[in-house]
Amino acid sequence: MEEFHKTRRLPPYVFEQVNRLKAKARAAGADIIDLGMGNPDLPTPKHIVEKLTEVVQDPRTHRYSASKGINGLRKAQAAYYGRRFGVKLDPDTQVVATLGSKEGFANMAQAITAPGDVILSPNPSYPIHAFGFLMAGASIRSIPAEPGPDFFHALERAVIHSVPKPIAIILCYPANPTAYCADIAFYRDVVAFARKHDIFILSDLAYSEIYFGATPPPSVLQVPGAMDIAAEFTSLSKTFSMPGWRMGFAVGNERLISALARVKSYLDYGAFTPIQVAATAALNGPETCIEETRAIYKKRRDVVVDSFGRAGFPVPAPEASMFCWAPIPEKFRALGSLEFSKLLLEKASVAVAPGIGFGEHGDDFVRIGLVENEQRLRQAARNIRRFLESADETLHNVIPIEASG
Repeated sequence: MEEFHKTRRLPPYVFEQVNRLKAKARAAGADIIDLGMGNPDLPTPKHIVEKLTEVVQDPRTHRYSASKGINGLRKAQAAYYGRRFGVKLDPDTQVVATLGSKEGFANMAQAITAPGDVILSPNPSYPIHAFGFLMAGASIRSIPAEPGPDFFHALERAVIHSVPKPIAIILCYPANPTAYCADIAFYRDVVAFARKHDIFILSDLAYSEIYFGATPPPSVLQVPGAMDIAAEFTSLSKTFSMPGWRMGFAVGNERLISALARVKSYLDYGAFTPIQVAATAALNGPETCIEETRAIYKKRRDVVVDSFGRAGFPVPAPEASMFCWAPIPEKFRALGSLEFSKLLLEKASVAVAPGIGFGEHGDDFVRIGLVENEQRLRQAARNIRRFLESADETLHNVIPIEASG
């Protein structure tokens, strides 16, 4: 049967191929160490869970909620931006609660995109950054994911050669999957460029609190004038280990936030009220839980870098995020990231995310999620070491593994 118009615009979801193999291996009794999905394994802090269970006892909270977020939650997010970034937000006009940052991006695309609009999206990058706009009818022009001179050269070429002119630039720092970080000087240059050419900036800041150095990642909204053209998306999923709660935010430029709020008012009634109240408690509560989470991810990062490196699979140490972006070992690089990920799953019982799933420029890499405890990460390294020791025989006999089994 012919596919529908919007689904025709989406390529096959490459992660699903690895997921099917993973499910098949587990069904056969294999102990798979799953580092493929960015799904935090840490428990949600106790005080947040307790607030949820308290509020859910009140039947009045079981009714429809507010699509843009309850007042207290929007005020809490505005207060967080004030404390963390020194950015003043009006909770009534510059803050919208979203069902995670992913939904916020997708519905912002629906809100601001006309068919044929050009969006500048990093490659490699988190899939919703490009595909949310593809589903809305836009055309995607890739730009480098790494902040630096090549990034700005690509912006200049895009403005000169794109017809029509691009309407938005997507940023994501700390980046998923690459873990690249940006400083405030980079943001100043991007804001100056976007203001000069009348282009919106959409910034994904989901990993703002998962950083390992002394300097916290900045917000693009800290730059004077950014509020005129930028909206930023954040999430409680990683900061407070609340991935299944589906709570995030879009903040910034009033025109962009108003458009998103209007679209959402037609599509949803917001998150379940007890979840919104618990999210308010998270933002207004103690930050020791954030510091503990950050320390755990840092220890896991160090274990991966050390143990995988000693196993013969060098992994660069990320400065932030909950991922390592690892080049495929040279002798396997010709296979590409999907086939290498399948081999790791079959031969080492370790699941990783193939870089090709984040864009064509990610195909020489795999993404390793820091979503298992230190013992399991070391076990993954031991499994990989045994696999690499038999690599010559494996490469000699390798036959592409069919995802369908």
